[in-house]
Amino acid sequence: MTQPDARTGQGLPMASKWDPEKLKQEAALLQALERAPWGTRIRGYFKLTGPAWLQSAMTLGAGSAVASVVAGASFGYTLLWVQPVAMLLGVIMMAALGNVVLTTGERPYRSFARELHPSVAFLWALGSIVASVIWHFPQYGLAGAALWDLATLAGAPEESRAAQYAVKFLGGFAILGMSIAVTWNYGSGTRGIKLYESFLRWVIRLVILAFLFVVLKTGINWRALLDGFFGFGLPSGPGSVTLVLGAIGAAVGINMTFLYPYSLLAKGWGAHHKGLARYDLVSSMFLPFVIVTSLIIIAMANTVYDPALGSVRTDLRPIDAARSLQTLLGSSLGRVILDLGFIGMACGAISTHMVVCGFTGCEMFKLDYTVSRYRRFTLLPAIGVLGVAFSSPLWMPIVASAIALTMLPVAYIAFFIMNNKRSYLGDAVGRGWRRSLFNLAMVVAIILACIGASIQIKSRVIDKLFPPKPATAMVTTSLAP
Repeated sequence: MTQPDARTGQGLPMASKWDPEKLKQEAALLQALERAPWGTRIRGYFKLTGPAWLQSAMTLGAGSAVASVVAGASFGYTLLWVQPVAMLLGVIMMAALGNVVLTTGERPYRSFARELHPSVAFLWALGSIVASVIWHFPQYGLAGAALWDLATLAGAPEESRAAQYAVKFLGGFAILGMSIAVTWNYGSGTRGIKLYESFLRWVIRLVILAFLFVVLKTGINWRALLDGFFGFGLPSGPGSVTLVLGAIGAAVGINMTFLYPYSLLAKGWGAHHKGLARYDLVSSMFLPFVIVTSLIIIAMANTVYDPALGSVRTDLRPIDAARSLQTLLGSSLGRVILDLGFIGMACGAISTHMVVCGFTGCEMFKLDYTVSRYRRFTLLPAIGVLGVAFSSPLWMPIVASAIALTMLPVAYIAFFIMNNKRSYLGDAVGRGWRRSLFNLAMVVAIILACIGASIQIKSRVIDKLFPPKPATAMVTTSLAP
């Protein structure tokens, strides 16, 4: 196992706190699992997952909630296939990045700057910080709206602005305090990493249970479910293809791509962990994302969807969807559980945004990692707590979208080049038909990322600066965290 070295950019200091003997035993176990039957291998991997939970928590935020609510309320089961396809492409690119990092043990900011160009690494990091700070606001907005909805259920006067601000700000700062506690634990060493990963696991499990409850209460149309996942249908009407391509191209955020390799290094993972890393991406990132977004879509399709409308429901927010359940189910329980699910999604995304900034700040300014420096940088997005009651200024999401969405295809191209650079990776670039097939999948992901980014930039940057006429305006949604 490569030991961390601040001078060469190998590993991370927090990884040096892992027990070297335990890491050797883990590497030996993983080598044995590679030769074991498939079932035995999966059972062995299950106990060791970790880094991909951070990706899952980050992408399951306000953006995913809104996109899933809109998809289910507007088109029923039709677009169930979009999220799996979008996240599968993201997993492929993460796997390529993981192969680079696990092969060399080198921090990607340093290796990308040297092997490609310093500007590529700098803009990748800049986009990650900007996205994490500005996309922090809607996470608190979602949590604040859900908290106020719960307060009104408990008897708070809906017309009281003072009560609304009090509930939202008290709840927002409570979430911020909890997020600081768990993210600062992550930077403190091996025990903190384990605690934080356990926190994310349970948050995501509770989110899944919340939306599963609603789906079980409302039932499932199994035929429509199969058609939704495997029929690859497109809703009729203008802008439907644009809507789908935009969603597929924006499922992974630029800040997710920066966090993933550093979470691998923080765990002390190396070349022997490649099989585990691929399993981790599927079981801890792909499956939770698909399950949660699908459950939201199904819940909205069962309760809010009206096929007679035939248009995108841009007027529907996640909290509106929660409130509709009280009338449809004849009980406030579904509304409470859905609100709690949305709060859980927001909390997971908030904490992972903070972790991203903790890693990225040290790398951008070429500072050696210390606990205090990591903790200070995690506070960069804390201003987003104001999002519980106020939207970010218009220019902020425009800037974030312009930088982050432009950099995502560039980052994907960089991952492709690095994963195929034999002078850097040696035989780890692979050979034969498997390498060709994987490269083809990466090219597809790059093309769709470019298309999706173009669509999102038009709707979230160009159309904001130069509003189109109402008759020609297009509606898009984003899965970006």
